[in-house]
Amino acid sequence: MSMNQNGRPPFPPFTRETATQKVRMAEDAWNTREPERVSLAYTVDSTWRNRAEFLTGREAIVQFLKRKWARELDYRLIKELWAFGDARIAVRFAYEWHDDSGSWFRAYGNENWEFDENGLMRRRIASINDLPIAESDRKYHWPLGRRPDEHPGLSELGL
Repeated sequence: MSMNQNGRPPFPPFTRETATQKVRMAEDAWNTREPERVSLAYTVDSTWRNRAEFLTGREAIVQFLKRKWARELDYRLIKELWAFGDARIAVRFAYEWHDDSGSWFRAYGNENWEFDENGLMRRRIASINDLPIAESDRKYHWPLGRRPDEHPGLSELGL
């Protein structure tokens, strides 16, 4: 499902199937750790709240993601559909990363997404908490990039 001139399918209103597809597409994009690519899923004037940071627009999103992935090393993410309706999707997620000193963390959070008619996200509200973990407590062991289809999701991992 690539970007086309008419937007980014699937389009609202969402069904369980299309909302689940949208969540996996977002997970896959974020796991690339390519800020410019990720930003294309958002409207040019998209607004975000990420923790205590407020952003507006794709360029701000790109700059935010560059900073994020410069400090959150070996980032691996799993997202799971929580709820959906019309043009909105609620997601829960967890990701693992380490800092430049080698300390590992698992971040847990929830996101509320709102989409325009072209399937682009116009609003993202994220609440996130970090938990320090031992490297031996990591649960995400796939090679960097897309989570393999056979790798368990959040519910299967008990997260």
